[in-house]
Amino acid sequence: MMKTDTLTATLKVLIASLLLFFVNVSIALAAGADGSGSGSSLQNPLQFNGITEFIAGALKVMVMVALPIISLFIVYAGFMFVSAQGNTEKLAAARNNFFYVVIGAILILGAWVIATLIGGTVTQLMK
Repeated sequence: MMKTDTLTATLKVLIASLLLFFVNVSIALAAGADGSGSGSSLQNPLQFNGITEFIAGALKVMVMVALPIISLFIVYAGFMFVSAQGNTEKLAAARNNFFYVVIGAILILGAWVIATLIGGTVTQLMK
């Protein structure tokens, strides 16, 4: 009894998914048919013209979001050091926390610097 209910529910979800897929495809094909005989071209919704610009922009956004978070975690690690009050276990936890925050900051900023350098090199080579 329970197995058939699960099978029926799964079948209903599958049919609904296929129906939505075909409706979306038909809408997309209808939007592309402008009646002029030539296919319409895709519009670029992003401000980036190449993959290198997109990666540089994505990394820039990641750095802009990550820097305030990194600052908060450094302050949190400082509070952990202060609240440890000489307890070796708490000091070790605070030290590990601070170490991981610094490693994360180095990785994020390093990725941004390396991508910027590679993008600049590729741009110079393409001229």
